[in-house]
Amino acid sequence: MMNYKNEFEPFLRLLADESGKIIRKYFRTGVLTETKQDDSPVTIADRSAEEKLREMIMREFPEHGILGEEFGIHNGGAEWQWILDPIDGTKSFICGTVTFGTLIALTKNGKPVLGVINQPVLNEFLIGDNQTAKLNGISVRVRETKMLEDSVLLTTDHLNIAKYRNLQSFENLMRQVKIYRNWGDCYGYYLLATGYADIMIDPIMHLWDTMAVIPVIRGAGGVITDYYGGSAETGDSVIAASSGLHQKVLKVLNPDI
Repeated sequence: MMNYKNEFEPFLRLLADESGKIIRKYFRTGVLTETKQDDSPVTIADRSAEEKLREMIMREFPEHGILGEEFGIHNGGAEWQWILDPIDGTKSFICGTVTFGTLIALTKNGKPVLGVINQPVLNEFLIGDNQTAKLNGISVRVRETKMLEDSVLLTTDHLNIAKYRNLQSFENLMRQVKIYRNWGDCYGYYLLATGYADIMIDPIMHLWDTMAVIPVIRGAGGVITDYYGGSAETGDSVIAASSGLHQKVLKVLNPDI
């Protein structure tokens, strides 16, 4: 696989820096929250940050496509696509917590080749290219935890497990691990990739949620699939874990498969 990191990382850092300036300006300021058609919240920070990202990409790479959570598709047939979630974890953002971030993915022919999880308040820039992952320039790796009873399990929203998957199987897993917390959205994947958690599960995901975290988790040495062990790129859910735990998690969550 070609190394696209050297070519695109400076621009990715610029995207993170410029969108981060906007997000920090609105953080903990009591911004007005609107409700979208899918009942998810959105703020001026989400929309302004994505507008800035799109403007920069269209100026630098006018032949590339863009898919953003807030403003949809631009040049959808392009070989290169930028997948954007300006604030992944808007509920956390509006509640003043730092468990949110900006997700930026670059895909080629539908495959994510670079992914960024940027936490603009903490100035944490995590980039992965499916082979390596670096936090502010320093290499990071998932923990090599092998036993469920020693592991830290994270998910974004416990209620979503019951809504979209088998709650009983998930709670069986929950009872087997050492620590279970709802430290989710993209920050859960950040914690997994940097060695502070062992399993991150989301029962429902969209492309703008998934594509950036795939190269990060793989680059950090982790395994990432959909809820049933299929492709994370085409699935609508995610199980991410260390290589020693991933199959064990799959078996607990899907005992009949």
